[in-house]
Amino acid sequence: MIFWRVKPLDQILENAEKKSLKRQLGALQLTMLGIGAIIGTGIFVLTAEAAQKAGPGMMVAFVIAAVVCGLAALAYAELASMVPVSGSAYTYTYAVLGEAMAWIVGWALVLEYAVAAGAVAVGWSGYVNGLLNAANIGLPQFLQVGPYSGGAFNLLACLISLVITGLLIIGTSKSAWVNAVLVAIKIVALTAFVILAVPAAKSVNFEPFMPTGWGTPMGGVGVLGAAASIFFAYVGFDAVSTAAEETKNPNRNIPIGLIGSLAVCTVFYLLVGYGAVGAEGAQPLYDAAGKLLEPGTKEMMEACANSTALVCSNEPLAHVLRSLDHNTMAYLIGMAASLALPSVILMMIYGQTRIFFVMSRDGLLPEICSRVHPTFHTPHIITMITGVAVSLFAAMFPVGILADISNSGTLFAFIAVAFGVMILRQTQPGRARPFRTPLVWLVCPLAVLGCLLLFVNLSTKALTVFACWTVIGLFVYSMYGLRHSDLAKNGAK
Repeated sequence: MIFWRVKPLDQILENAEKKSLKRQLGALQLTMLGIGAIIGTGIFVLTAEAAQKAGPGMMVAFVIAAVVCGLAALAYAELASMVPVSGSAYTYTYAVLGEAMAWIVGWALVLEYAVAAGAVAVGWSGYVNGLLNAANIGLPQFLQVGPYSGGAFNLLACLISLVITGLLIIGTSKSAWVNAVLVAIKIVALTAFVILAVPAAKSVNFEPFMPTGWGTPMGGVGVLGAAASIFFAYVGFDAVSTAAEETKNPNRNIPIGLIGSLAVCTVFYLLVGYGAVGAEGAQPLYDAAGKLLEPGTKEMMEACANSTALVCSNEPLAHVLRSLDHNTMAYLIGMAASLALPSVILMMIYGQTRIFFVMSRDGLLPEICSRVHPTFHTPHIITMITGVAVSLFAAMFPVGILADISNSGTLFAFIAVAFGVMILRQTQPGRARPFRTPLVWLVCPLAVLGCLLLFVNLSTKALTVFACWTVIGLFVYSMYGLRHSDLAKNGAK
């Protein structure tokens, strides 16, 4: 049943083979591409969330998340090089595990892309609200955060999501030089933070190092709970793996780009984490009964009302620099995040709409989802639907919960991809692989186990949402996709 209605790789590749892309990307270009895609809300915002879950031990969480993501990236790269077409893990799964599993993965990718876009929007609003508050022109508090955090409606997060949706509908795209400038802004901002914060670190701020321990399954706290959340900070490496068709010597350059970008980002993250913890301290907050407070909740907001702790900040990096009396640099860090993060929202919403587009083209979603605007030549209807959904996510929920929910879908998709690589090695060993996962029978099982480890250490809320979302998806598939897919129409059993 798991291999039910498998879509042949040759059929998937048929359209891709009609157009040949020039191989022009080297190892350096791929590494820079990965760094630009990875650095975003995770490091600019989730540092405070991770500190509340693990204290200074969040530095270990960064390493664990990087190792798991690196293993998954190596597996992902092999399928991306074999099937260099749109659709991400959904398309790969369709070719290996069949239609039903592909639907589940595609449905889970909604959590990876759409919910992640909402998380980035909330992270962006935190920095912009910080800048406005510093200038004494801030919005009322009830419009700065959603109801879960004690507010009413995160206005800025909603608005940025809708603006970017509008840009995607009319077809506005980022030119190469604008993208390069945004990458440079992020790298310069983090470098400046490291230069100023690391020398100010004090050993006393690292004690106790792991106040919440390693954590427990479904607890969402401790080092493993923080790693499950901070995994969000590394997602984006697929920008490297999906460039396989345009890469010179992919067997050499893709692993260099993948591991190189992850290594550079990990070093940055560890230095930023060390600077934040050492300069400011990062001990979690507890309620009167000694229970660890959950990030983003109303109770956490109330405990933070009169606190200057790092774990209370919506703009942790700027907050640390202000505590060190680097007010100008704090302002510039806030500006850097405000300028650079919208490009990540655009990439997330863009990716989501294209996955829906491919699923619709395969007949698993209604035809209206793949209609293209006659003037703008973009899938305008599904873009509007996705954009409105993202804006509502961003307006109502805190960044930590959205990031955890997003991670649940991402980790599930990565598990499916790792299994797919192993299955294809057995069923189609002779198929051309521009990139081959090294030590595949070690790397892929470790990738599966690592993703499962982080998955079960997500918060109970995130896992509950994932389970409910999967049940809804299966219902939708049984009511529509089961009978309307192209393979069903062609008589596939």
